[in-house]
Amino acid sequence: MKKIGLYIILTLTAPSLVLASGRDVINIVGSSTVYPFATVVAERFSKSSKFKTPKIESTGTGGGIKLFCAGVDINTPDITNASRRMKKSEFNQCQKNGVKKIVEVLVGYDGIVLANTTAKPQMQLSLRDIFLALAKSVPATDGSEILVDNPYKTWQEINPKLPAKKIEVLGPPPTSGTRDAFVELALEGGCKTFKWIKALKKTDKSRYKAICHGVREDGAYIEAGENDNLIVQKLVANPNAMGIFGFSFLDQNSDIIQGSIINGAKAEFESIASGDYPISRPLYFYVKKAHVGIVPGIAEYIAAFTSEATYGEEGYLTDKGLIPLDDAKRQAVRQNANNLQALAL
Repeated sequence: MKKIGLYIILTLTAPSLVLASGRDVINIVGSSTVYPFATVVAERFSKSSKFKTPKIESTGTGGGIKLFCAGVDINTPDITNASRRMKKSEFNQCQKNGVKKIVEVLVGYDGIVLANTTAKPQMQLSLRDIFLALAKSVPATDGSEILVDNPYKTWQEINPKLPAKKIEVLGPPPTSGTRDAFVELALEGGCKTFKWIKALKKTDKSRYKAICHGVREDGAYIEAGENDNLIVQKLVANPNAMGIFGFSFLDQNSDIIQGSIINGAKAEFESIASGDYPISRPLYFYVKKAHVGIVPGIAEYIAAFTSEATYGEEGYLTDKGLIPLDDAKRQAVRQNANNLQALAL
């Protein structure tokens, strides 16, 4: 069973003089998927403490980490949200720019949905269907082991059991952690159902990745920005389109949109928590320890986010669609977070 989760990362460097004069509001950037969770925590945090409401911007995971890793400075973010784990290359960039020590905090799980409006029938897709619909290059239809530019225009061309409607999928841009996770879990998941492509992972890993991670650019996949709420609105406006976003947005809009059944599993709280739903991933946020104690409230915000009342099994974030960690993992995460334990990649 695959488990995935949300983390917090904190940097541990000596406070600079530039930090000493300045900001009294926590500055948070990053993932659009983590954004609604962080916003709720921030609002409750300010109401129950002496600290101001943290400022949160939805910049996408990659964009947020880039801002976060720019340096230790009052003009850089204190925290960045992420819907995937920080990459080694990003960690190294942080180190290079003086963001030396980072604490990672896993806070929960999320599923990625491929959804459409409830005004249309619910889609039942396999990972192979998704790969054939959205990959840039796909195996030739004659069964030979060669690749061709994706020729499929409708879902029915891929699978006769699917509707004869145009493939039109609204999704996040390359800077998005949701995009990264969807490509890795859904596209690659379907790609490796072709045995000859799967074999390339051992013999030509770069070619394998290019095939399995390449997203078509002919208009079937439409980059719709980092605003997942906007994608939801567009699905209502265009009933034939489908959209990619985090489970929490489906959970909050279940009266107007529905998630596709993927490999026989529904996009539901229980199936994501159990690992049965195949497109699931971790969510994270990262904090600079160098800013802790300089910008007021950061340590307290971390404690608030990792409290049982927030991210526990009965915590208020579960009402927003967060899939909680198990008891032992939550306890370990909380301890590491409050001790500001440094991340090593």
